[in-house]
Amino acid sequence: MDFLNDLNEVQREAVENIDGPSLVIAGAGSGKTRVLTYRIAYMLSSNISPNSILALTFTNKAAKEMKDRIASIVGMHNAHNIWMGTFHSIFARILRIESEYLGFDSNFTIYDTQDSRNLLKTIIKEMKLDEKVYKPADVQKRISTAKNNLVTPQMYSNNKDILYADSIAGMPLLSDIYRRYFARCKNSNSMDFDDLLLYANILFKHNKEAVKKYQAKFRYVLVDEYQDTNFAQYLIIKRISEDNKNLCVVGDDAQSIYSFRGARIENILNFRNDYPEYKIFKLEQNYRSTKTIVDAANSVIQKNKNQIQKNTFSENEDGDKIEVIRALTDHEEGYIVANSIYDTRLSKSLQPSDFAILYRTNAQSRIFEESLRKLNLPYKIYGGLSFYQRKEIKDLIAYLRVVVNPHDEEAIKRIINFPKRGIGATSLSKLIQNSINKDESIWDSIVNIHNNNCGLKPAAIKKISGFGELMENFMSKYKTESAYELANHIAIKTGIIKEFSLDKTPEGISRNENLQELLNGIKEFTDIAEESGNDNYIENYLEEIALVSDMDNEDEEDRNKISLMTIHSSKGLEFKYLYLVGMEENLFPSKMTMTSEKELEEERRLFYVALTRAEKKACLTFAKTRFKYGEMSYPSPSRFITEIDQQYVYYANESVFKTKFSGSVSSDNTYEEKSEEKSFTQKKTRLPKPKLLPRKQSSDLKKFIYSNPDEIQQGMQVEHQRFGLGKVVGIEGVSPNRKATVFFQHIGKKELLLKFAKLKIVR
Repeated sequence: MDFLNDLNEVQREAVENIDGPSLVIAGAGSGKTRVLTYRIAYMLSSNISPNSILALTFTNKAAKEMKDRIASIVGMHNAHNIWMGTFHSIFARILRIESEYLGFDSNFTIYDTQDSRNLLKTIIKEMKLDEKVYKPADVQKRISTAKNNLVTPQMYSNNKDILYADSIAGMPLLSDIYRRYFARCKNSNSMDFDDLLLYANILFKHNKEAVKKYQAKFRYVLVDEYQDTNFAQYLIIKRISEDNKNLCVVGDDAQSIYSFRGARIENILNFRNDYPEYKIFKLEQNYRSTKTIVDAANSVIQKNKNQIQKNTFSENEDGDKIEVIRALTDHEEGYIVANSIYDTRLSKSLQPSDFAILYRTNAQSRIFEESLRKLNLPYKIYGGLSFYQRKEIKDLIAYLRVVVNPHDEEAIKRIINFPKRGIGATSLSKLIQNSINKDESIWDSIVNIHNNNCGLKPAAIKKISGFGELMENFMSKYKTESAYELANHIAIKTGIIKEFSLDKTPEGISRNENLQELLNGIKEFTDIAEESGNDNYIENYLEEIALVSDMDNEDEEDRNKISLMTIHSSKGLEFKYLYLVGMEENLFPSKMTMTSEKELEEERRLFYVALTRAEKKACLTFAKTRFKYGEMSYPSPSRFITEIDQQYVYYANESVFKTKFSGSVSSDNTYEEKSEEKSFTQKKTRLPKPKLLPRKQSSDLKKFIYSNPDEIQQGMQVEHQRFGLGKVVGIEGVSPNRKATVFFQHIGKKELLLKFAKLKIVR
């Protein structure tokens, strides 16, 4: 096991101690992913079955990266059989296996946030409630909180404290909304994100056979980012690992920043109480950041009382001090940051992807976007509208969802009159009411439309019947056609492609391009599944995209751009040069967190997370004046600036503005600033626009002739039309089912079925 030589002493101890409960406290940049990866590789090298390992992450991207790393150490076959993924993806998989016990079909749909909210809007409207009082977003949040605390509708309606809180909030009928929503999801054979964890807990609480089954299966459980787990996740982990107790949790209490999503820092702080026989390993060496950045971050976080003590350090270079820049206005702040990036990029020959701008709220992004555009600097905003949330994308995917799960109410409502087929809102409303009255799905009402007394006119019945026949035709093909063949067939047959191609407005052209990109993505999924010998049906594609996140959806084109995102979105990422903007009281820390010490400590942890994203340099900026809610405000600099040990800070404005920056946090938590000048301006230098490089010619334009698959052997260099150049590192099986493991230069390892892979031997 030579790979263990890559680890420091503490990392190696954490990797090799695989029996019993382990708590790995991993400071920022301390190599926690390496420890998790090597720990699993060590287990596999010790002849532990990959099927007995459950590894839970918080993003699909993290799971994929870890699997690829494990594969590079112990081989693709072993890595492929590990149960590794997000809580939601893993337990969606388990719930499909155990769906019958819970009263669902295995092909249940997973509602995203928008689907869930749309259903709540429908229910609020049906109950004739005021949407301004029962705001769907607020109702959704309260139901989500209930589910994450494992409160079912029946428990909700029997809890006097909850009912009283709803009454005080002016929403006394919320329990009724929850009950109806829960029932409608069940009738639609659908679960929302929170249901995946709620039903997993219901399964493990009431089905002893299921608990024993998965306890016996998963003898080793690993959890990444344990400080971000909520109550539902905590109980699932506890139940599965209860028998073997071979549980390893990795996390950092100093990076617990998701309490607004239900995350409980107590889960990691109380680990020793839950597992008294535990072993603790502290990864304290930061390999990412300079000494200055690490020491500066430590000087702030040590002011929190509620934490596990550790001594994070760096043996990297000292590096630049934390730069603090004051701007006169929020617009000037945007100008200063954009020009600083432009200048630093040119002077140090850096890539756009080396830079990131982090802010406390999404609303702050606009000014920085404008400033970057003026200098022609490429950027990508994270946390905006996801590709899969665009209307045209959701429209086609809704058709695919109904093909797989015809009881999906939200998907049917979306497509029944798109493209227009004369089924109006009144007809749809009567159809839904009929399904509610009969306690059946809306699809059942469509199939039996000629026998139902829905109060519909013959013309409406004919149109609804026609829609049902169209969908039944699609359904008959979904187990015989590939995901791409079926999706393309639906896009053409329904008229969706024609609908968008006829719209020549800029918006219409953009929608058509997005639709084509979706079909390209489905084609790529189909090809890769075929090459790997996996199922390429539409249900497999839907499962893959159901729980995709914004970061998971990042494409190659986005990677060499300046990143703009909230601090919460930056968790787990790193950037050479970091700009943390809007460092002002009531913005960061947020005004909403000033009510308790506990909330302020979370804001401090958020600042710690932000600062430790930086590798080489961090710059903090704040504005003297800022427009808020249409009015001018005059904020004070954030307390976090002065909480940094001042030996690590450089105030740029001392030289630029000849202004002395000093101050302290007063008893009422406001920052008192002393200045030698009452006003100042910065000399603005107009910079030339950078020249755009011409695009490279696509390799797709070259004629590509692939080699005989039987001639491909281990050690050969090969080329793939989409993946590029690679080396064959392994061959399995015999013709015609030979498989090759190929390491491609740009995307890493892929396992391909040679008869479909279309590889060209280079040498």
